[in-house]
Amino acid sequence: MDQKNFVIGILSTTAVILFVGVMIIHTQSTPAVASGLTATSGTYVLTVGTFTRNDEELVYVIDAEQAKMIVYRFDTGKGQIETADAIDLAEMRAAGAAPAAKTSTSQRGRRP
Repeated sequence: MDQKNFVIGILSTTAVILFVGVMIIHTQSTPAVASGLTATSGTYVLTVGTFTRNDEELVYVIDAEQAKMIVYRFDTGKGQIETADAIDLAEMRAAGAAPAAKTSTSQRGRRP
């Protein structure tokens, strides 16, 4: 009978430890994910996103008056915020408005 009580005690203790582990895992809060949120203030627009290749979090800051955008990245490995890129939106707009080069529509060399 002592061996049976010992085994029941071991199994009960194991069950309690596993139950406590499951409760700890389920009561932990999940990290906030703010992907796709946008905020504006005056001429500034801020939005956040993620870069899945390196699991980086990005903050895009756009100054509409100056037509500039700066991208900041949070490096989770280092725990630092770094400037990822700076883009002049006026140059992009000018490049997009440039007329496309005409392609030749000559039918020479083709036979019906």
